[in-house]
Formats: sequence, C-alpha cells, structure tokens
Amino acid sequence: MTVMTRIADVARPAIRGLEFLSPLLDLALRLWVAKFFWDSGLTKIASWDTTVMLFTYEYHVPLLAPAAAAALGTFVELTFPVLLVFGIGTRLSALILFCFNFIAVISYPDLSEVGLKDHTFYGILLLVIFFHGPGKLSIDHWLRRKWM
Repeated sequence: MTVMTRIADVARPAIRGLEFLSPLLDLALRLWVAKFFWDSGLTKIASWDTTVMLFTYEYHVPLLAPAAAAALGTFVELTFPVLLVFGIGTRLSALILFCFNFIAVISYPDLSEVGLKDHTFYGILLLVIFFHGPGKLSIDHWLRRKWM
C-alpha cells in the first residue's frame, strides 16, 4: 500500500463528512445573513415616524425622497431575507441585499468603524451566497432538480 493510497483512505471519510455537512452550512449562512436584515426591517416598522425622520436627516439615500427610501428599504429588509431563508431566488436575493447593504454604507456618513466592519462582513457573506448558490437545502435546488 502506497502512501498516497493511505492518505486517500483517511481523507475519503473526512471528505464525505464535509460534503454531508455542506448543505447545513449553506442554510446556516443564509439564516445568519437573513436575520441581520430582518431585524433591521423590524426595527424600521416598530417606529415608522422615527424611521422616516432618520431617512430625512441621517441617511442620505441618493435619488429618492426620504419617505420613499424608508419604504423601499423596509420592503427590501422584510422581503428578501425571507426569500433567502427558504432559498427562493437565492442568488438574486443575495445580490439585491448586497446592493442594499452597499447603499446603506454610502448613505450613512456617520457609520462607526464597528458598523462598517459589520456591513463589510455581511457583504462578503452575501457574495459567498451569490457565487456559491443556495445549497441543497433550498427551494431553488429542488426546482433546479425538478425542471432543469
């Protein structure tokens, strides 16, 4: 038995185990990112007057009136995380949330260093979801297997 055969015999079960866990990691990643945006959306609807005031005086969203930006932002944060969790239109949802996240960073000039790190972290995770896809535990995967 060669060294390479021994290495392959040891690696094979480890790789199978990782492949078994991969869909769970994909789901966990989608859940984690979705929670970040969902919680922010819930905060916005909890006090709508405050939300509109923040969009009027603090957040400087380009090209949109403050009330429209508040409504659109809340819609994005309460819709696309749900799609992300279930894995429906996952790549599109991740791309939309990535763009939303980017706009949030450039629209709020007083973002703290910690806030910037958080937004960068979630932006990277959204890019991972966008490029990697939803994984096997998603409606997208089921639809792809059924129709493609």
